[in-house]
Amino acid sequence: MGPRERYLMEGPHHLDDVDLVQLILGTGGRGRPVGQLAMDVVAHFGGVAAMGECEPPELMAVDGVGPAQAARLHASLVLGRRASAPAVKPTTVIQCVEDAKRELEPRLRGLDHEELHAVFVDRRLRVLGWRCLSRGSGGYTVVDPRHIFAVAVRLGAVGVVLAHNHPSGDATPSAADRDVTRRVAAAGRVLGIRLMDHLVVGDGETSSLAAEGLLESWQEGAVLTG
Repeated sequence: MGPRERYLMEGPHHLDDVDLVQLILGTGGRGRPVGQLAMDVVAHFGGVAAMGECEPPELMAVDGVGPAQAARLHASLVLGRRASAPAVKPTTVIQCVEDAKRELEPRLRGLDHEELHAVFVDRRLRVLGWRCLSRGSGGYTVVDPRHIFAVAVRLGAVGVVLAHNHPSGDATPSAADRDVTRRVAAAGRVLGIRLMDHLVVGDGETSSLAAEGLLESWQEGAVLTG
């Protein structure tokens, strides 16, 4: 009985890591049966935990793994990370910087590339939605105020909290971070949508540009007026 049949009949807990990788790969390559290829992949990275940090080209470096297999395997790892991140609940309220950190830090900490995320809130500071707005290469990502506020308008939000990570681990805001914050805040004022904070997530700490005085300070329990 193959891994697929065992998975469906017995459940995932009866399959080891190699079995699960074999199930995702689907087929072998370059004359290697899929079972052997799965063992080679796991051995190459020293276990599935290390595979969680790799990119598709690294997977394709394993002899026999093609682009389609690398994409499937990488997608499964990304999906697993997303599924383990705390979900934003409709009743979640963000009324202070600690609330914002609790929602955004787990999504950004530990990434080896830069991402920009946002949480959008209504007038009562209730979360309407979360978005990953952009992903960059290495330590750089593009911030487009038009995209940020297009999402806010679609959701009916009157407030937004931005957060991005520094892959270096240093949470100190850069001059570019401050400039982007000013531009986004100015664009939001025109639309009546407040930029409540911009967080910079590092390895062990997170900086708040509102706390630095670049934006209006947080007022716990406040209701946004737009």
